[in-house]
Amino acid sequence: MDASTWFAASLLTFCLLTVGFAYAGYPVVIYFLSKLFGRSEKPTSLTDDQFPLVSLLIAAYDEEDEIERRLENAMALDYPADRLEIVIASDGSTDRTCDIVRRVAAANPGRIRLLDYTDNRGKATVLNDAFQTLRGEIVVLSDANTTMREDSLRRLVKWFAIPDVGVVCGRLVMSDPTTGNNVDSMYWKYETFLKKCESKLGALLGSNGAIYAIRKELFPGVPAGTIIDDFYIPLAAKRRYGCRIVYETRAVACEETAISIRDEFHRRSRIGAGGFQSIGMLWRLLWPRHGWVAFAFLCHKVIRWLCPFVLIAAFVLNFFLLDTLFGQLTLALQLGGYAAALAGNWMPSKPKFLRVFRLPTMFVTMNAALLVGFFKWLFRNQSGAWKRTQRSGEVPVLMTADAEVVA
Repeated sequence: MDASTWFAASLLTFCLLTVGFAYAGYPVVIYFLSKLFGRSEKPTSLTDDQFPLVSLLIAAYDEEDEIERRLENAMALDYPADRLEIVIASDGSTDRTCDIVRRVAAANPGRIRLLDYTDNRGKATVLNDAFQTLRGEIVVLSDANTTMREDSLRRLVKWFAIPDVGVVCGRLVMSDPTTGNNVDSMYWKYETFLKKCESKLGALLGSNGAIYAIRKELFPGVPAGTIIDDFYIPLAAKRRYGCRIVYETRAVACEETAISIRDEFHRRSRIGAGGFQSIGMLWRLLWPRHGWVAFAFLCHKVIRWLCPFVLIAAFVLNFFLLDTLFGQLTLALQLGGYAAALAGNWMPSKPKFLRVFRLPTMFVTMNAALLVGFFKWLFRNQSGAWKRTQRSGEVPVLMTADAEVVA
């Protein structure tokens, strides 16, 4: 093997190992680190008179089909009513969203407040303005298309009795828009596993916009044009104030999956664009002085977001090694993987054991969306403005505290 062939083989090996570490190696490493260095703790028990004033903030844009159901769910939450303000911040809605909120608020005096911003300026600006008006010591952020389990607020807020806890992230469960059944995929369970491990290490990265809470005084403000505010806000608060971010798996919210593959791909590419944007905004967290946060940010996020380019490089490098057995085997491996991803589009989801054969499809689709997201970010084609995901309009069943949720 000459020097150029050896160099190409080394680069190819590095690329394959990088992708393998990002998706398979890191989970193993973070699991053992959480066992060795993590801490398991429970939130403080509080009586009703010890719960603080909470503001449930829901930013909305053209949500006339969802907003009344969302308000009913919010008012049904098990939290002292005199210590919960429900705030809807409308970002220039052009439909009947504000009219519906006013009607429900009039029927429930003192429980709901509407912030009717007439211009559509983007969610970041709405959050910045809305936070200045909130009365709660703790702010819980959620979405208009979310259904929260009735005990979720209590479970989130209990953690704030611990002084250094600044942000608490709940768990999102995805449901089928037609049947309402829990359709948590293997990937979603995989991500939940990583969050649990990172939380034990004090290295949880961001949150989910459907359900998370933050001390109002720690809100860092959101730069205009921020694409994934639920990733930026917790980490910016941590970097600025040194607070802890905690994952509370029993605080549960439910959302529908996107109706079409196109909508789901758009959502993933938007997250990808936001990921590349956030590297530029939060790169200081990569400094070693941030400890486990720096490690998790690099391995869980940055390396994974770079995987599309690593995969392209691996495929190209293979063609310089076709006269070697190593090159032939790795090319066969790559082509086989992409063929399996294509075939996975037609693989049935039942019985359950067949779902494992759809993993290559999910892997390739996710990396393709990341690649599209990179170019959206690079050419500024992805803004922080609203773009509603089409949903079924079906009313989900209200999740009660004793309802079983499959993790």
